[in-house]
Amino acid sequence: MSGAPSPDPEHLLRQARAGDGDALGRLLELYRNYLGVLARVEIGRRLQGKCDDSDIIQDAFLEAHRHFGRFRGTTEAELTAWLRQILAGRLGKLVRHYYGTRRRDIRLEQELAMRIQQSSQALDGGLVARGSSPSQQAARREQAVILADALQRLPDHYREVIILSHLEGLPFPEVARRMGRSLDSVKNLWARALGRLRRGIDPERGRDL
Repeated sequence: MSGAPSPDPEHLLRQARAGDGDALGRLLELYRNYLGVLARVEIGRRLQGKCDDSDIIQDAFLEAHRHFGRFRGTTEAELTAWLRQILAGRLGKLVRHYYGTRRRDIRLEQELAMRIQQSSQALDGGLVARGSSPSQQAARREQAVILADALQRLPDHYREVIILSHLEGLPFPEVARRMGRSLDSVKNLWARALGRLRRGIDPERGRDL
C-alpha cells in the first residue's frame, strides 16, 4: 500500500462549498469505488448485468455536480448519504427504462435507497473488524468507503466472491453456480479473498489470517 496520506474529504468539502470546482471533482472521485460497489449489487439483483455500473456512477457524479449547491452537510457521513440518494434516483430511472415504465416511482426510489443503505451497512460490518484501519486518519473515514477501495484493489474473482456472498447475500451453492466453480472451490476462494481484503486494510492484522 502507498504510504501517502489520503485526501481529507471534509477539507475538500469545505473547499468545494467555497466554490472550488476542482476540489469538488477530487472530492467526488473519492467515492467512485464506493458507489460502484453499491451500484453493482443493485444491478446484479434487478438488472442481471444489463448495464455497466461505471455509466451509472458517471451520471450520478454529473447530477452531484449540477446540484451540489443544494447539499448542506459538512461531514463525510452526510455526503455519502446524499450520494446514495442520488444513486438511488439514477438506478430507479434505469429500472423504469428496462421495465418499460416511464412514470417516476417515488416508492421504487425509496426502496432502492433503503437497499443501497443496507448494502453500505453490510460493506461496513463483518468483513473487517472495527479499529483495523491502518492509521488514525483512516479511522476517521467512513469504513465502508475504505473497504470499497480495498475491494477494488482485489483480483476480479476475489472481488466477485465477496460481493456475491457478503453483499448480495447469496448462499455458497448459488455463488458457485454464478461463478461456474465447485462449492469447495468457492469456499476456498472466499477464505483467500477475505484474507487479502483484510491485509489490504491492515497488513499487521491480516498477516495472522
